[in-house]
Amino acid sequence: MSTDFHKLLFEVSEALVTDELVALKFLSLDHIPMRKLEAIQEPKAFFEVLQEKDMIESGNLAFLRELLYWIGRMDLLSTHLDSSREQMERELQVQGRAKVSAYRQLLYGIAEDLTPEDVKNVKFLLQKKLPKNKLQDNASMLQVFLEMERNRIIKEDDLTTLKDILKQFRADIKKKIDIYEEKKKENYSKEELHYPVSVSLHPGEQGAEGKTTHLPVETYKMKNNPRGYCVILNNHIFNNPHCNRKGTVKDGEAVKRVFKWLQFETIEHMDLEAKEIYEKVKEYSKRDHRNMDCFVCFIFSHGEKHKIKGIDDELVNIRDLVSCFSGSNCPSLAGKPKVFFIQACQGSVGHPAVPVESDFSGHLGTDATPLTSIPDLADILVGMSTVEDYLSFRNSETGSVYIQCLCDKMELLCPLRIDLLTILTTVNKEVGGKEFKVWNQMPGGKLEKQMPQIITTLRKQLIFEIPQGQSSKK
Repeated sequence: MSTDFHKLLFEVSEALVTDELVALKFLSLDHIPMRKLEAIQEPKAFFEVLQEKDMIESGNLAFLRELLYWIGRMDLLSTHLDSSREQMERELQVQGRAKVSAYRQLLYGIAEDLTPEDVKNVKFLLQKKLPKNKLQDNASMLQVFLEMERNRIIKEDDLTTLKDILKQFRADIKKKIDIYEEKKKENYSKEELHYPVSVSLHPGEQGAEGKTTHLPVETYKMKNNPRGYCVILNNHIFNNPHCNRKGTVKDGEAVKRVFKWLQFETIEHMDLEAKEIYEKVKEYSKRDHRNMDCFVCFIFSHGEKHKIKGIDDELVNIRDLVSCFSGSNCPSLAGKPKVFFIQACQGSVGHPAVPVESDFSGHLGTDATPLTSIPDLADILVGMSTVEDYLSFRNSETGSVYIQCLCDKMELLCPLRIDLLTILTTVNKEVGGKEFKVWNQMPGGKLEKQMPQIITTLRKQLIFEIPQGQSSKK
C-alpha cells in the first residue's frame, strides 16, 4: 500500500477527537461487528479495521469520505480527500452509493439534534427498560442507542419505543422517524422486497392480475439452553508435515467465540484421521438431543470432491457424515435444524480472477468441494466454503477466508434476528467478490477467486437467538 495512503490516514486520525471516533464507530456498525468496534480506542486502530474489512484501501476512499461527511468534518474532506459538502451530497443521492444505512443515519442525526436536557429526559424514561449503569450522566446518546439496540428496544424496522419517548418532549424529532418509516415502506413496495416470499395459492390460475398471497414463514424453535452442540472437527497437524494447515486454529477460536455467545455447548476435536472423523460425527448423532433445538458441526481439513481428508490422508465421504443425522439415524433431532459448515477444498481448480494458502493437500493451501445433493434428509443445511471442483483459501496467520467472514457476519447480523440463509448469502457475496494471490501456481503468483455454496433442505427460517441484554461482545 502506498506511503501517501498511510500518510493521509495518519493525518486524518490525528485531527479526530474522541467524540468523533465514537460517531465513526457507530456509523460503521452495519459493516463491522460491535465486538471489534468496542475494542477500538483510537482512530488509527479504527482505520486499520476498515482496511481489514476492505472498506477502504489505496485508491478507494469513498467510505472514509462518507463517514467524514456525516460527522461534519468538511475541512478534512477538503484538505485531504479533495471533496466538499456539495460533492458528497450529489454523490450520496445516487441510489446504492451510501454505505451508511438510512437507519443509522437517522439515529446519528437524532443524537446530534437532542440537547443535553433532552438526553436526560430520554434516560429518565428508559429507567425501567435499561440497567442504571447504562444510563449514567456520562453516557452519550449514541451509547444509549447502542444499549437500546442490544436489548432490542429499537431496531431498523421497529422504532415504536423511541417515538413514544420523543413525542413527549420533541415532537419535531418524532416526526423525522415518521418520515423515515414512510420512506422505508415506499422503498419496500417499489423493490418488492417482501419476506416472507410471494407464493401463488393456485398455480396456473393466476389470471390477468397474477394475484399472489404472502404466506408466513415459520421459524425453528431456539429457546433451550444450551441450544445444542456445536462440534468443531479441526485438522491442523497432518502425518505429512507438508499438509499442515496453518491458520486453522484461528478458525476454531472464532467459531468457539461466536457459538458460545449463541449459547451452544461448543466442543473442538483436533487432528482426526478419516475414520475418527466419521466415528466422532456418528457418536454425536447417537446422543440424546431431546432437550436441544439444533445441531451444528464445523469440519476444517483438506479435501477432494465430496470428501474430507483425515490427518492420515484417507478420505471420508461428506454424504456419509450428513446421513448420520437423518430422521431414522438421529430421531431426537427429527424436525430440528442440523447445520454443517465445511472448510475444505472440493477439487484442485482455481476460480480465475493477500497472499493466502488453499486447503488442497496438493500443496496449495486450499480445502474441499461441496456436496451436490443431500439424500432425502429434511431440516439440513450444508455451508460449503467452495463450489464443486474448486479450491478454498486460508490465510496462514488469520484463518480461512470463508470461516472468518461467516463468524464476522454472524456477530453482525444475529443481533438483528437475520436468518442463517440470508447471512450465508451475504457471506457468498463478500467472499465471491475477493481475489486471492496463489504464489505457488506460477512465478509472481496467480489471482484466483472463491465461491462458497449453500445446500439446504431447511423447511423454516433458522434464526440464532442471542441472549437478552447481550451484544456481540463475548
